[in-house]
Amino acid sequence: MSAVLQKENKTTSGIIILDFGSQYTQLIARRLRELEVYAEILPYHAKLEDILARRPAGIVLSGGPDSVHRKGSPRPDERIFDSGLPLLGICYGMQLLVALHGGKVSPAQKREYGFAEVEVTGDCPLFEGLDRRLKVWMSHGDGADRLDNGFKIVAKTSTAPFAAISDEGKKWYGVQFHPEVVHTPQGARLLENFARKVCGHAERWNMRSLLDSTVEEIKAQVGNGKVVCALSGGVDSSVAAALIHRAIGKNLHCIFVDTGLLRVGDRDKAENQLGEALGLNLKVADASKLFLSRLKGVKDPERKRKIIGKTFIEVFDKEARKITGVDFLAQGTLYPDVIESVSVHGPSVVIKSHHNVGGLPKKMHLKLVEPLRFLFKDEVRALGREMGLPQDILGAHPFPGPGLAIRVLGAVTPRLLDLLRKADLILREELKASGWYDKTWQAFAVILPTKSVGVMGDERTYDNTICLRCVDSVDGMTADWSRLPHDLLQKISSRIVSEVKGINRVAYDVTSKPPATIEWE
Repeated sequence: MSAVLQKENKTTSGIIILDFGSQYTQLIARRLRELEVYAEILPYHAKLEDILARRPAGIVLSGGPDSVHRKGSPRPDERIFDSGLPLLGICYGMQLLVALHGGKVSPAQKREYGFAEVEVTGDCPLFEGLDRRLKVWMSHGDGADRLDNGFKIVAKTSTAPFAAISDEGKKWYGVQFHPEVVHTPQGARLLENFARKVCGHAERWNMRSLLDSTVEEIKAQVGNGKVVCALSGGVDSSVAAALIHRAIGKNLHCIFVDTGLLRVGDRDKAENQLGEALGLNLKVADASKLFLSRLKGVKDPERKRKIIGKTFIEVFDKEARKITGVDFLAQGTLYPDVIESVSVHGPSVVIKSHHNVGGLPKKMHLKLVEPLRFLFKDEVRALGREMGLPQDILGAHPFPGPGLAIRVLGAVTPRLLDLLRKADLILREELKASGWYDKTWQAFAVILPTKSVGVMGDERTYDNTICLRCVDSVDGMTADWSRLPHDLLQKISSRIVSEVKGINRVAYDVTSKPPATIEWE
């Protein structure tokens, strides 16, 4: 954990969540943080020494897709059961508590998936202040059917007689349902009861205290050293740069690389809203001709990404070497990236290279400054608001590192980029004017590698096709297409074909993720 959260040497640093592979693990951390309880996720096999080093008030054992009966199924460091720390097992985590302490877990007679009603049958601090009958979300195939070693039943459903259990002496608790999901309306209160009442964690974790402590941490880490930062103008790099600038001022050197693959206004926003308004030490490197020359004739999306990534590193490295005495490299790493790197599941199948240009050269031999590495995206935005960053930056939709190159399907040319920029600007203008920009998670235009026949002004045309892609999402892992009003779509389409000469057809992508990805390439 970062020194930010260790340096206040008071009582505890919050709740540790051991990840057994549940799709909901990140939600546990997010719910606790919304309650101003700091929560950190570690892999299920984390050693007790690593857990205790974080001075937790308690431990949550997450759910997971495995069965406790399978040979080799995930098990925690068993010393946590002798640590004296309060434990809360959720679904698979509860089954572990039972199976490892004399009880019995069996395949459920009826698998529960979806809504259920829990009846609270015993006194338990987890349920203090909650209704005696709760709507909850179930997702399990196994279930406890015998308890031992001090556990007692405190809640049940019509098909799960062991819906919640407790051992008050040890402060061990288990729930068969998922309190972290929105489908369990009073679940956040249950998690708060565990943190505050069971674990006795009284400290409040919020953006004001985080801002102050992060600035102090950066000062302590960097001292009088210099930091170089690749500033894209997106949310993550902007908040990271603003944080570091607040700590060390002009010793932060930001480099904005103009790849020639940007949207209308991207460079101006970086120079004016960030560079001038915040007083950042900003250098703009215009390498647009270099990028476009290397992309000439390249159609394969993976080759595009590799060329762009390699060229970006080359340009950034060249500019960084012009700054004498640089000791540190700033990166806008977020917590989901950290969690993924230690995932219980191991390496994932590569669908395509990461959207963001990354992998800055190791030969730079710079120490990393990553002030956002324990924050989720919404927390980064909240921290930016705490610092007074413009909403135009904080509310910006995600924009991929390779830029418009992966929104021009096929070979990238200056003309196609020009058509795409104009269409994309119209889309953004109309979404903002209608109030729909902030209602969608991401919205952009794609120019397709095909032409079609049209009729404009009583004349035949044979021009390019634009496809609009607008999606609703929380974190980009899954997404659904946005149900924009038909009159808004009509207005956007009409403006594009009327104002962008070379476009005669506009389509709208109504595919969710999965099966599609959000970006087309």
